[in-house]
Amino acid sequence: MEKELNEYDFIVSKTDTRGNITYANESFIKIIYAKESDILNKPHNIVRHPDMPKAVFKYLWQQLKARKEVYAFVKNKTFDNGYYWVFANISVSYDLNGNIIGYYSVRRKIGKRAKELIISLYKKMIEVEKSKGVDESWKIIEEILHKENKTYNEFIISIQDLK
Repeated sequence: MEKELNEYDFIVSKTDTRGNITYANESFIKIIYAKESDILNKPHNIVRHPDMPKAVFKYLWQQLKARKEVYAFVKNKTFDNGYYWVFANISVSYDLNGNIIGYYSVRRKIGKRAKELIISLYKKMIEVEKSKGVDESWKIIEEILHKENKTYNEFIISIQDLK
């Protein structure tokens, strides 16, 4: 069963450098139907939905390790066998010396038109991943970015803003 965020919900989580959850706000815990003890110090991918292309996460981690902010559309699963879609912003956390100490993500409701477009795109990417691999799947995104003459983040933000 799909769960939807309302317009004013913000889901926030923080992880360490290995992707283990170190903080989750009440909105996150509530939508995934969990207790804090169910998720703290667990890998964030505990909520990864199988409908998500691996290529998106490969790109996301490449960008974060390069100290770059990333926007993405993500479908996550919940502990009660549901799922939800979000528009996510993922950033790097630093200590006072500029060392990476973790990552944080702020997520909000995905736009209706964005969800329609991204479901179709992700379905196509997953089909390619199954037959040709993750790198070939990512080429689908690269073709769109070339055609649109946009960076990945620009493309994702432009889709979210469609009405």
